[in-house]
Amino acid sequence: MRWQSWVILAAVVPLCAIATFQHATRTALGISVALAFLVLLARAATPLAALTGGVMAAALTLAPLSPSGLSSWYRSALPSLMALFVLTWAATRFGRSQKQRMGLAEHKRGRNAAQVAANLGAAGVGAALALTHPLPGPFYAVVVVAALAEATADTLASELGEVLGGPPLLVTTFARVAPGTDGAVSLTGTVAGMGGAVLVVLVAVVTLGLGRGPAVCALLGAVSGLFIDSLLGATTERRGWLNNDAVNFLSTLAASAMAILIFIVR
Repeated sequence: MRWQSWVILAAVVPLCAIATFQHATRTALGISVALAFLVLLARAATPLAALTGGVMAAALTLAPLSPSGLSSWYRSALPSLMALFVLTWAATRFGRSQKQRMGLAEHKRGRNAAQVAANLGAAGVGAALALTHPLPGPFYAVVVVAALAEATADTLASELGEVLGGPPLLVTTFARVAPGTDGAVSLTGTVAGMGGAVLVVLVAVVTLGLGRGPAVCALLGAVSGLFIDSLLGATTERRGWLNNDAVNFLSTLAASAMAILIFIVR
C-alpha cells in the first residue's frame, strides 16, 4: 500500500514546485525556508517532509487568492497554513504519554513527506492552479481554505478524540470500537475538529478578505470532508484498499470539491 503514498508525492510535489519556481519571489522563498527550518526545530517532520512542506508553503504564499486583488504574504493562504500547523502540532503532542501507552502516538521524528503531501496536497494543487490558471473571484480561495480546514479538522478530531473522547463509535455501524480504529468517531473529537476548521476559516476571512458566503462554503466543505474521511476509513481503509495517506488526500480533495459545489449552487 506504500505505493499510494508515493503516487500522491509524485502527483503533488512537482506540480507545486514548478508553479512556485515560475512565480518565485525572494520573500516567498525566504518564508518557505524559514518555515521548513522551524518545522525541523519543532521535530514536527522529517527533513524530506519539511522540504515538501516548504514547497507547499511557497505555493500558498504566492497564489493570488485574495478576492480584493491584494497580494502579499499576509494576504495569502500562509496565515491559514500557520494556523493549521500550530493547531495540529499542539494536538499531536497533547496527551502524548497516554497515546504512547495506547500505541497511538506519532513517531518522534514527526510526519514523513507522504503524510505532508497527503494533508496539504489538495491545497497546494489549488494554489498551483491559481498561479498558472488564475480565475476571477474567490474560486481558488474556497478550494484552498476548505482543504486546509479539513486537514486541520481531521488531525484535531483524531488526536484529541483519542485522549478525550472515550470509546469511539464506528461511523458505519455505530458499534463501540477501540480508540485509533480506522473510521472511528467521538463527539469530543468531532467537535474539536469542527472548531479547528472554524478557526482556519476565520483566519482566511481576516487575511484573505474572504466574504461570508465563500467562508461558509469553505467551512461546510471542510466539515463534509471530515465525515468523508471517517467513512473512507471505516470502509476502504479497513478493507486494505486505501492507506491512510490516500484517505487523507481524498478527504481534503472531497472537501474542496464539496465547497466549490456549494459555492456554485448557492
